[in-house]
Amino acid sequence: MRFVFKTRYDQDIALFKHPGQRFWYGLLLIALLLAPAAVSEYMLSQLVFICIYGIVGLGLMLLTGYTGQVSLGHAAFMAVGAYTHVVLISHGWPFLLAITAAALVAGAVGVVVGLPALRVRGIYLAIATMAFGFIVEEVTARWESVTGGNSGLQVHAPAIAGFKFESTAALYYLCLSFAVVTTLVVLNLLRAPTGRAFVAIRDSEISAQSMGINLARYKTIAFALSAFLTGIAGALYAHQIRFITPEQFTILQSIELLLMVVIGGLGSIHGAFFGAAFIISLPQVITWFKDFLPDAIANATGLRPVIFGAVMILVVLAEPYGIYGRWLKIRTYFQLFPFYRRGLFKRQKSFQKSDRLR
Repeated sequence: MRFVFKTRYDQDIALFKHPGQRFWYGLLLIALLLAPAAVSEYMLSQLVFICIYGIVGLGLMLLTGYTGQVSLGHAAFMAVGAYTHVVLISHGWPFLLAITAAALVAGAVGVVVGLPALRVRGIYLAIATMAFGFIVEEVTARWESVTGGNSGLQVHAPAIAGFKFESTAALYYLCLSFAVVTTLVVLNLLRAPTGRAFVAIRDSEISAQSMGINLARYKTIAFALSAFLTGIAGALYAHQIRFITPEQFTILQSIELLLMVVIGGLGSIHGAFFGAAFIISLPQVITWFKDFLPDAIANATGLRPVIFGAVMILVVLAEPYGIYGRWLKIRTYFQLFPFYRRGLFKRQKSFQKSDRLR
């Protein structure tokens, strides 16, 4: 068991709690940098998708995992970022300027969505964001002069300073760079007063408001930052698949993104990437598992949604903390063995009387 003795107040908000974290995260970064030389082309393309979905997970984690605001419209933010970026690239904008503008447009749309959503919460907020997703899907399908409608838009390889990221390895390094930078930005944001205000709102809006936290302001900031990160992921997603249509950003995609952060582990940065890895790898596992199923079941069109739903139910019932929560329990078990208690991670049901009566 590792004990960290704190001698300075700055250690409470340190990026790395102890030297061991620097070592393991450094080792992970080296492994990711060497991945193109060690894995196949197909596996490398899957790692690209994990980086992109990890960025989406970070944005959704800020909104849902840390601020407690449910969203069923994040595929729409991806669509806004993707279409804005592709249209600007087609008009001759440089890649970095275009992806920045796409993220800013998605963030501005997040503010527009967040302001009306301030008056609703829970299931009503989910319905409001879902309606926004339907609106964006319909707009992208009907605005054919800009988005190409259902015919879609062709996307070329990104280029920076004359270098084109045409190969899978080059695009992987580009997406990995964005994933690392956005992760560091989110980690530093959570250490700042803004991030602590997000967590306070998630835990109890009444308590947060009594401490002087402006709920409307910080909820709007959460929506804007979440949409900003999702817009970046949408732009990278467009370059990865090389062709975008409205059918790629439906409400089902939004539900899948929400499942991603819930299964990965709400309220943790690790959970965003664990969930992304799970979402990307599950279809491959289902494809492999079909060989052992009867033809009537293996060829059923709704097999994947059924398995997703079953996994979601199992996670909610058996492991509410998600994949990252299970990893924490396993690690703590070996650290404390033989003194580990079964109820160590049991969730407390303490809440304020004012919250209970709402």
